[in-house]
Order: sequence, then structure tokens, then C-alpha cells
Amino acid sequence: MNKIEATLLAPLKNLLATETRRRLFKNFLSLSFLQVANYIFPLITLPYLVRVLGPEKFGLISFAQAFIGYFVILTDYGFNLSATREIAIYRENKEKVSEIFSSVMAIKFFLFFLSLGIMSAIIFTFGKFRKDWEIYYLTFGMVLGQVLFPVWFFQGMERMKYITFLNILAKLIFTIAIFVFVRKVGDYLYVPLLNSLGFIVAGILALWIVFKDFGIGFRMPSWEGIKHQLKEGFPLFLSIASIPLFNDTNIVILGIFTTNIEVAIYTLAVRIIGILIASQVPIVNTIFPWVSRELKNNTSNAILKLKIIKKWGIILYFIILTILGISSIWLIPLIFGHSFERSIYPFLIMLYVPLIVFIANIYGNQILINLGKNKLYSMVLISTGIINLILIIPLVIFFKENGAAISRLVSETFLTFMMYILTKREIRKIEYSKL
Repeated sequence: MNKIEATLLAPLKNLLATETRRRLFKNFLSLSFLQVANYIFPLITLPYLVRVLGPEKFGLISFAQAFIGYFVILTDYGFNLSATREIAIYRENKEKVSEIFSSVMAIKFFLFFLSLGIMSAIIFTFGKFRKDWEIYYLTFGMVLGQVLFPVWFFQGMERMKYITFLNILAKLIFTIAIFVFVRKVGDYLYVPLLNSLGFIVAGILALWIVFKDFGIGFRMPSWEGIKHQLKEGFPLFLSIASIPLFNDTNIVILGIFTTNIEVAIYTLAVRIIGILIASQVPIVNTIFPWVSRELKNNTSNAILKLKIIKKWGIILYFIILTILGISSIWLIPLIFGHSFERSIYPFLIMLYVPLIVFIANIYGNQILINLGKNKLYSMVLISTGIINLILIIPLVIFFKENGAAISRLVSETFLTFMMYILTKREIRKIEYSKL
């Protein structure tokens, strides 16, 4: 190897110098590949669906997904953070991991049947839901798929390649089937059906991998184990349950006070913003288990690395979002059709929400949660959800889809500001305790 080659390869060798770094790098590559797929598949299907289905049916499907999103949150119960943390700590102890896995899955299945009962009661009580009951039951298959898929297990074991493979498989099934079965407006019921089937197939395969490749066995969980998981997950559940209060709730409120067309206009903007937010997932999910351990062993080093990640994330996001904002005026009508031109305005209002969410994740998910400050984290999210509820109804009544976008922007900004204030306070406490 000559000097030039040695010089070029030196940074890569340094990056992969330890087993921990190699594992983080592999996880980052896996999740990066997944996010590339998360960009590509929606970019293929979303323009096709909005053009084939039109604003009315696309809005109905979006409203149903937002409504079912509440049950996804209920069945997740905060385990994607609390159980991930526990699996990461005990991953070398197969008996303990099996115990955690069994307790979490038992709770999730109980919550699934509870959700099914609640949804059925709502659908057959209110006329708005009853007239389109089929779409809600077909969309509810997403909940089953999420219950079956133990994302928290793979994250805790730091085996992100399984999450990548199975999620891409689910999206591939959905994408191919959309072009085969959805050819006209009347085919709109195939969209939630195919989406649910993709999630369910991926969930079944995920469980098979857990049992076969990791040797984890399901056992009858103890009451103590169930109580422990419920206790650990509850503060995080309250936090995560409040997220729909300034996300899915905006769509639901729009659907109640306006029409499916306004829902479609706003949802398209939210979907684009969601794709941009998803671009940060490889980083935040990859570093979460590492930060969890590093904050216990070397707090100052963990904070320093997070500051570097935050700095470069802000720079990149600002540049990308600004370019997209300028080009959106002609890009949205070109890709999605002129019937969705109104989506430009809510999109521009929420343009920098992905950047705001990224900063909130660094302070909230990566630091507060990993410092065990779950109650503080929950308090901020719940407060933000309440603020959004206060704002959303008058804003929607007066400004429709643009009002929903304003409410989202204000809520996310408040959330990030509070996460920053509380994180700084907790870090100062740690620094003072070491003096």
C-alpha cells in the first residue's frame, strides 16, 4: 500500500478502530439505507396516489390513518424507548432478554385487543365514522403489524439491519401492489388493505427472526415483570401519546371542521415534511443505545459528541430545507398536480419543522430520556400537546389547512425550547455534582 492509499484509508481505519465503532457504523449504514428507501418509495407512490384518487379519497384515507395512529401509539406504549433501553443494558443475558421480550409482547397484545374494542365503539357510535367503516378496519391492520414487529428489540440489540430489511420488504410489497391494484378512484379501499398487509408480513417475519436467529423464547411473563414494564413505559407513553396532539390531531380536527379536500391539502404537505424528518432517523436511532451507555460512563464525552452532531445537522438541514422551500412553488404542482397547489402554503409554513424536530431530539430523546428524566420529558410533550389543542381549533376554523400548519410550527418550536431549557439545567446539575 503506497502513502497516498494509506493517507486516504487512515480516516476509515480510525472510524472502525473498535468493535463499538464498527457496530455503530454498520447500524448507521443499515438505517441510512432504510431512509433512502423511505425517500424513494413515497416519491414513487405518493404522486401516483394523489393523482389517481384525487383530493376527496386521498383526504379520507389520510383521515383514517391519522385516526388509527392513536391506536398505534397506545399499543407502542413507549416501549420503543423504554424496552430499547432495557434490551441494550441486558443484551448479553439471554434469560433476561427473553423475560423482557415476553412481558412487552404480552402487554402489546392486550393493548391491541383493547384498541380494537375502543375503535369499534367509536365507529358504530358516530355517523362520520360509521359511513366509511370499512376503511377504518382495513387501516387498523397497521396496528397489528406494529404490534408484531419488535423494533425495540432490534434497536436494543443494535441489529438495525433486520429493521432495514423488513421495513423495505413491507414497503416493496405495498409499492408494487399499489400499481397493480389501484387504477381508479373506486380502488381506494385497496390502499389501506395493502398497507396493512405489508406491515403484517414484516411483523411475522420479524418475530421469526427473533426466535430463530437470536434464540429468544416466549415464556409466560410474571406479574412482576409486566408491572415493571408498565411502570417503565408509562411516562414515555404519556410523552409519545401527546405527540398526536400536535401531529395526527391536526388532521383529525381538519376532518371534523372542514372537508376531506382540506385534509388532503394539509396531509400532502405533512407527508413531505415527514419524509424530511425521517432523514434524521439513521443518526438518532443509531446513536441512542450508545448515548444511553456513554452518559453513564463518560457524560462529558457524550455531550461533546452530541454537540458536534447537532452542529452539522443544523447546517445541513438549513441548506437543504431552504433550497426545497424556494423550489416548492413549482415542484409541488409539477409532481402532484395542480389540484394540490394549495399544499405549497402549509408546506412553506412548516418548512423548518424538520430542523426544529432534530434539535428537540438531541435534547429530549438523546439526553433527557437517557438521563432517566422521563417525567420531565413527558411533562414537556404533554404541555406542548395541550398548547396545540388550544390553538388548533380556532386556527383551523379561520385559516383551514394553513391554520393547522401554523399550530404545528408553534407547537414544535415551543417543544424544542423547553427541551433545551430543561436539558441545560440537568447537565449543570451533573457538572456541579462532580465539583
